[in-house]
Amino acid sequence: MTMKNLSRKQIIIPISRDNKKNFMKESNIHVLNMNEALKNIKSNILVDFIYSDVASITIVTNKVTTSLDLQTIKQYIKGTNCINSNEVELPRLL
Repeated sequence: MTMKNLSRKQIIIPISRDNKKNFMKESNIHVLNMNEALKNIKSNILVDFIYSDVASITIVTNKVTTSLDLQTIKQYIKGTNCINSNEVELPRLL
């Protein structure tokens, strides 16, 4: 997938291949759960979709994210049971 105008609406999370494979199997559920977690902190951000590339997953949001939004997404990903949280790096903005 080629995307024009990469922006701070995209969160890059470097992740191992096995973790990425397991996480992407249920990406639609993860989108719903991340949106619920963001709603709980009264954020205006919504996760639109998740896609993967060679060494990471990218979470695309509807607006520019704040540090609190990043923290919430990081906590959600590290808390999922389908991946080894020790092999997940910190989220990065473009």
